[in-house]
Amino acid sequence: MEFRFFQVDAFTNRPFGGNPAAVCIADQLPADEVLSRIGKENNVPMTAFVVRKNNDFILRWFRPDGGEAQLCGHATLASAHILWETGMMLADEEIRFHTIAGQFTATKGSDGWITLNFPAIGSEAATDTTLLAVFPTAVEILQAGVERTLVLLPSEEEVRNFNPTHELLQSYNCIVTARADADKPYDFVSRFFAAPHGLTEDPVTGSAHCVLAPYWAAKLGKTTFNALQVSARGGELRVALHGDKVALTGQALTLIDGWFRLPE
Repeated sequence: MEFRFFQVDAFTNRPFGGNPAAVCIADQLPADEVLSRIGKENNVPMTAFVVRKNNDFILRWFRPDGGEAQLCGHATLASAHILWETGMMLADEEIRFHTIAGQFTATKGSDGWITLNFPAIGSEAATDTTLLAVFPTAVEILQAGVERTLVLLPSEEEVRNFNPTHELLQSYNCIVTARADADKPYDFVSRFFAAPHGLTEDPVTGSAHCVLAPYWAAKLGKTTFNALQVSARGGELRVALHGDKVALTGQALTLIDGWFRLPE
């Protein structure tokens, strides 16, 4: 079996920025065990598998630990980018992805930025206060869905300078955020740590902004944002809250174009 393979930097317009994703375009999906092993082999933050189904596409995401992800923004953005770049879809055509989390759409603007339609994820005050030992200056600690913890810090500087080596953080998928400095062209900053899923730090996390959009909408009294994930690689997003949906908009750049070959 062989299929097209690409590596894309998502939520950036420069090489080695944003979040790398592998994108595999196949006629049919291998067995789940093989998908898991390919995710491990690629060893990037996410591998996306895309298969055409009539006029739509089936999309699945696998992490470098071999587990299947329930939601992934940057690999979805990368997949849409490849479908347009290879001519499998025309630039003015909407892409519909069928995933384990539901159906999502992708559209391409005249400026080349790609917009994903994702679900909004609410948050509430966390009953687990363990992370206060990791973030003693935290303004708020909230639970977002069943998997993620959201931590509000007092300043952009604290988010940027946080060192994710505390052993307690190894048990949490943690979004850390703060309002941006007043002189900056973005509204808030964030970082995302996902040690339970094999990622000490995820460079740019689209799905985390499904949590951040409704959170900052309530805080700032508006629904459109410029966001910056301040990891070492860094990434820019335009984020908009529309009821129970979040529009995630970003750029992508292809760095590797080739074939993935599996012996029969």
